[in-house]
Amino acid sequence: MITVRVPAKVNVQLGVGGLRADGFHDLANVFFAVALGDEVTATPGEGVTLSCTGPDAASVPLDDTNLAARAARLLAAHHGIEPGVHLHIAKSIPVAGGMAGGSADGAAALVACDALWGLNTPMDVLLDLAAELGSDVPFALIGGVALGRGRGEILEPLPVTGTFHWVFAVADGGLSTPAVFRECDRLRDEAFVGSADQGAGSGSAATEVPTPDADAALLAALADGDPAALAAALTNDLQPAALSLRPALADTLRAGTDAGAIGALVSGSGPTCAFLAKDAEAAAAIAKALTGSGTCRTAHATYGPVPGAQVQPGV
Repeated sequence: MITVRVPAKVNVQLGVGGLRADGFHDLANVFFAVALGDEVTATPGEGVTLSCTGPDAASVPLDDTNLAARAARLLAAHHGIEPGVHLHIAKSIPVAGGMAGGSADGAAALVACDALWGLNTPMDVLLDLAAELGSDVPFALIGGVALGRGRGEILEPLPVTGTFHWVFAVADGGLSTPAVFRECDRLRDEAFVGSADQGAGSGSAATEVPTPDADAALLAALADGDPAALAAALTNDLQPAALSLRPALADTLRAGTDAGAIGALVSGSGPTCAFLAKDAEAAAAIAKALTGSGTCRTAHATYGPVPGAQVQPGV
C-alpha cells in the first residue's frame, strides 16, 4: 500500500492571453501550493478501480474520466505493463473549485502507482506524462511556487521566502473551467465590439490580447516573503468571467476583506475564493467569519508553500 499526499494550488497571478488557433490560451500562471490537500492510496488490484471519501465525494467520478484513473493507465502504457491498482482518494480539495483538485489526484496517482509497481520513473518523464493529462498536473508534482507558461504546463520554479497564510472559501457547487474561459473570451469580444478603435478580428483573439508575463512586483513579494506586497499584486484575469457566471462570489470576496484579509481573489477559474492573511491568527479569524457569513459553504485556513505529491512514510 502506498499513500501519496498532494497539495491544492492557488494562482497568485493568472494572466490569460488571447484565444489561440488550437483553442487554448497562453498563460502567465504563478502557481502556489498550499497545505490543504488530498491523499491518494494505491493498493494492488485487478485493472484500475477507484473509491473516494470526503465532503465532495459524491461529485467525484469513479470511472476513466477521473484523472487518477487516466494517470494509472498512462503510466502503465508508458512502461508496457498491464495496470493493476485500486486507488482510494481521500478528498479535501474542493471539487471543480479552481484549486486543481482533479489534477492533484492525477499527479498523486502517477507517484503512487510508480512506487507501488516499482518503476522508478525519472521525474522528467513523470512531468511529461503529467502534461499529457492536463495543464495543472505537472505543478502538482513539484509544488512550491512556480511560473507556468504555455498552457501552464511549462514550469519554472520560483524563489520564495517564509510562509504565507491563506483562507479558502468553498462555494456551493462548482464552475466548469472551459466555461469560465469561454466567458472570458465572450467578455473580451463584448468589450472589443463596444470600443472606439475596433477593427477586424475579435477582442478575444491572440492577435488582440498581449501575451501575458509574470509581474515583477509579485515575484519580488514572493522572494522577499512580504505578505502585504503579495496582497497588492494578486491578479486573476479569469475573475471577471467567474463573477459574471457566479455574481454571488462578489459577496464572498467582500466578506473576507471585511473580516481582515489583506488580499482577495477568485482562485483560478473559481468558484473557490482565496484570501491572504497577515498571519496564522488572522487567517483563523477570517475563516471563522467567512463560515458564519452565509456567503460560502465552508472556509479553510491553511498555509504554504508546500512540496508537491509525496509518498507518505510509514503509511
